[in-house]
Amino acid sequence: MPVFTHAACFGHDTGPGHIETPARLGAVVTALRDHVPGIEWLEAPRATRGQLLRVHEPLLLHAVLETAPDHLMQLDPDTVLSPGSPEAALRAAGAVVAAVDRVMAGEADTAFCAVRPPGHHATPAHAMGFCLFNNIAVGAAHALERHGLSRIAIVDFDVHHGNGTQAIFAGEARVLYASAHEMPLFPETGNPRERGVGNIHNAALQPGSGSHRFREAWRERLLPAIDAFEPQLLMVSAGFDGHRADPAAHVELEADDFAWLTCELAGIAARHCGGRMVSVLEGGYDLAALAECSLAHVRALVAIGASGQRAPPT
Repeated sequence: MPVFTHAACFGHDTGPGHIETPARLGAVVTALRDHVPGIEWLEAPRATRGQLLRVHEPLLLHAVLETAPDHLMQLDPDTVLSPGSPEAALRAAGAVVAAVDRVMAGEADTAFCAVRPPGHHATPAHAMGFCLFNNIAVGAAHALERHGLSRIAIVDFDVHHGNGTQAIFAGEARVLYASAHEMPLFPETGNPRERGVGNIHNAALQPGSGSHRFREAWRERLLPAIDAFEPQLLMVSAGFDGHRADPAAHVELEADDFAWLTCELAGIAARHCGGRMVSVLEGGYDLAALAECSLAHVRALVAIGASGQRAPPT
């Protein structure tokens, strides 16, 4: 299975005391290198301006790519721009574009993007919530335009609602967005009443929900909606900050919950899109838990690809 990453993603410096650190990516890469044999490690290319402009306004590209800070600069109270940030942001978004191309060419069933900064809070015009560009949205828009798809499902299991992804695609019927997230919690969006053009599906989890409520939300509400949509490509915003050890939230999940959901999504992918799945790292701020959960998720993806169970795409 291909894993896209790049050394530049370590160069995004968020400063002392920030929980979104280069050590996060190090924990993920080390866990995968040590415990998942057979990964094809690939260097993420840079996203092009044209690819970014499919989902972002020129103002945001200017802020991230052309400000050229020689020190740390706050874009908002949570989001930092450093001298190494532009290259990291280009590589993070470019990884998802390359992963989409890889699975759409039939060269892999699944792919994982081990990148930072994360992306799902970045809106068309604003970097926020640790995110500079919306990596998964850049990849999904590329799949729509370059590969001519008409049904893409974006599944977001980060404990924080992906407000940026929802904002980008709320009016785009070709993209379904499904998220289960803690509420109330940053960014205070993702109410189940938010439906877009019928393509937005949100499930709110209370603090302390645990595995039972998490799986119930997906099994009873979100997975049936994704299945009924019959996606031609399934994309995952893989945030692991719902783990019980994570300092950023209180949903109290285990690594097995992420493996379970990955396998459930694989069944949908097998039925509708030849098993094609592209997963992108989002949150997760306890290093041990992040490594454990990433390992559980990627092992499930590898098992899916190794099974050879493909359905013809529709």
